[in-house]
Amino acid sequence: MQSNKHPLRAALIVLALTSAGWAHAHGDEAHAAKAGPVRKEQKPWGIAGDAKAVTRTINVTMMDTMRFSPDRVDIKLGETVRFAHKNAGGQLHEFVIGTQEENDAHAALMVKFPGMEHSEPYMAHVGAGKTAEIVWTFNRPGEFDFACLIAGHYQAGMKGKIFVAAASGKTK
Repeated sequence: MQSNKHPLRAALIVLALTSAGWAHAHGDEAHAAKAGPVRKEQKPWGIAGDAKAVTRTINVTMMDTMRFSPDRVDIKLGETVRFAHKNAGGQLHEFVIGTQEENDAHAALMVKFPGMEHSEPYMAHVGAGKTAEIVWTFNRPGEFDFACLIAGHYQAGMKGKIFVAAASGKTK
């Protein structure tokens, strides 16, 4: 009988070890400041940008009404933008850039695992009354999304659109 407990214990240990490596917890204020160099990985919506290359700053306000202001941003292909986030609310919010499909999938995971840990250069976690920044280079044309993926926030409509126009002015 004792041997039947070992596979379960081993599975729980493996689950705990693999889950621990995801990144920083949402509730941890310290994780908003990224330690070390920013990981530059090409995404469908662009790549982490260099602060020296910023061509403009877009101020984004996060509100407890589950809205962003502005909720639409127009960007030129190749532009490096600083998103300066201000959480005007009383609860934690985040700003995650992605495709609708990726944000939908991530939001579903956040509902199942509300304490899920993660930290990427296209994400900003902003505590109540705090500020944060993302510097991003939009090197791909198209229509992309930004959202707060904290459980319930995305479902309540806390999202917006980014339109990256090619030289012709078209987004795709």
